Amino acid sequence: MGIRKLSNALRQSVAVFRYSDRAVNLVWTTSSRLTVIFGIFTLVAGILPAAVAYIGKLIVDAVVFATQSRPNPNIYHVLGFVSLEAFAVAILALTQRGQNICQSLLRLLLAQRVNELILNKALTLELTQFEDSEFYDKMSNARREASSRPLSLVTRTFGLVQNALSLIAYGALLVKFSIWAVVVLVVASIPTFVSETKFAAKGFRLFSWRAPETRQQHYLETLVAREDFAKEVKLYQLGEMLVRRYRNIFHQIYTEDRDLTLQRGFWGYLLGLLSTATFYTTYGWIVLETIAGKISLGDMTMYITVFRQGQMTFSNTLTSIGGMYEDNLYLSNLYDFLEADVPTSVGNATTGLKPGDGIRFEKVTFTYPGNLQPALKNISLHLQPGEKLAIVGENGSGKTTLIKLLTRLYNPNSGRILLDGLDLQDWDVEVLRQRIGVIFQNFVRYQFTVGENIGVGDVKRIEDEELWQLAAEKGMALPFIEKMPRQFDTQLGKWFKDGQELSGGQWQKIALARAFMRKDADILVLDEPTSAIDAQAEYEIFERLRSLTQNQMVFLISHRFSTVRMANKILVIENGEIIEVGTHEQLLQAKGRYAELFLLQAAGYK
Repeated sequence: MGIRKLSNALRQSVAVFRYSDRAVNLVWTTSSRLTVIFGIFTLVAGILPAAVAYIGKLIVDAVVFATQSRPNPNIYHVLGFVSLEAFAVAILALTQRGQNICQSLLRLLLAQRVNELILNKALTLELTQFEDSEFYDKMSNARREASSRPLSLVTRTFGLVQNALSLIAYGALLVKFSIWAVVVLVVASIPTFVSETKFAAKGFRLFSWRAPETRQQHYLETLVAREDFAKEVKLYQLGEMLVRRYRNIFHQIYTEDRDLTLQRGFWGYLLGLLSTATFYTTYGWIVLETIAGKISLGDMTMYITVFRQGQMTFSNTLTSIGGMYEDNLYLSNLYDFLEADVPTSVGNATTGLKPGDGIRFEKVTFTYPGNLQPALKNISLHLQPGEKLAIVGENGSGKTTLIKLLTRLYNPNSGRILLDGLDLQDWDVEVLRQRIGVIFQNFVRYQFTVGENIGVGDVKRIEDEELWQLAAEKGMALPFIEKMPRQFDTQLGKWFKDGQELSGGQWQKIALARAFMRKDADILVLDEPTSAIDAQAEYEIFERLRSLTQNQMVFLISHRFSTVRMANKILVIENGEIIEVGTHEQLLQAKGRYAELFLLQAAGYK
């Protein structure tokens, strides 16, 4: 049983190094030229230390010989060796400086490369994966240290080659003294390696397990330090409570780190004493051999230097292997994230089977992952080109979920959604989304210029100033934009210099203009598009929408019944199910849920 456990542990330890070749390839593809230069410096740095030690022996022996050759010592012979050692040391310093420069440049390039890989992977994820806390922790772990770990792994790998060359050279010199000195050198370094590897694995487990706590700390920092949260934090006097929570999480993490650091330091010190005792035992052995006349004074100097440097090099080699083990553990986070399964869209259609048929929902049901209750149940509807559909219901009734299914942010669990007679799953998702202009209730307020904030509605034409103007006019944002310091070039938000903040209603008009950027879109989705706009401006916007969208299909979600009257058809949703469908007049005559909600809201204006 013990042998089986040892075998499994060894297999797991070896398996974790499976990312080493991928890290080397990642660095190579980032900059092959720098990698080659780094490799050359590494080879030279591996050989020179032993050469310097041997030249040092020659200097000492030459000095001894010169002192015995008085009154005519050959000082030029001694100075020649000194000059040779100075040259070797200068080359060694050059290689070490070159290694540092290569590492610094590769670190910058590689950090950018890995972060781009993570960001590009994030672009392929489904919305449900962003909303999965476990998967989000996986992404957080991948981002936290993955940008530095590949270079660290490659640096250690190159260092391993360098140390191996040095050890071969040291061993060749030391074996002339005694093979047992080489054996002692190797055996004395093993306990340190075992200790470092053990604590590296513990450190990695702590890193992985506490991703939720670290993410919570970052969230608390955001609440306290961001301007969009500052008003409420101050007015509700939340500051002290948030900082207290932040401090409590830190103390929890600090306690774990402290315990690990103390254990690592304690065992490192004890095992370091073992290495020190080994060195001085061997030191004494070499001194005794010199006194006995078995080796020269130059030999003694060289062997002591070689044993000390060899011990340090061998210890560094084993530590590098332990570090590579640790780097591989962290890289497993990166590649687990990069290789996470992402549902691939198999659709490639660019036109429907029945052009002009519009949008059909056929018995669509959807349940959010982890929930037991469906958000939508057996939804069926048909919207033809030019028709306007208003969706009414209480919060949580499923209105926005229906829109997310329409825009392919989610896929139905059952039933299907058709556009021009073709299932949305069969459409090329990029072509599909080009046909949709959308404004969500929680739209993004980009810290960009005014023009860019509108232009993101159609990223292919994000710099089209004429289209900015047209979209802003349709969204009724043009009047206040023209009064701004630099008009469409005005920086919005307060994150950057000279940024201008807008009112809620102005931001909403910017978002509405953004939806109009896609001038060829025949589907317009408006999720509470005027919630921050006054009644007069709202009336003007919807009158304009009525004239601007005569040939478009419009999905409108609103709690204001004065706005939904423009729709050809009104859908009432409750608990994820359609309970009423009809025009405003038909639903009032039916005296059902819509009529009840309408009368309740109308009573507030009396």
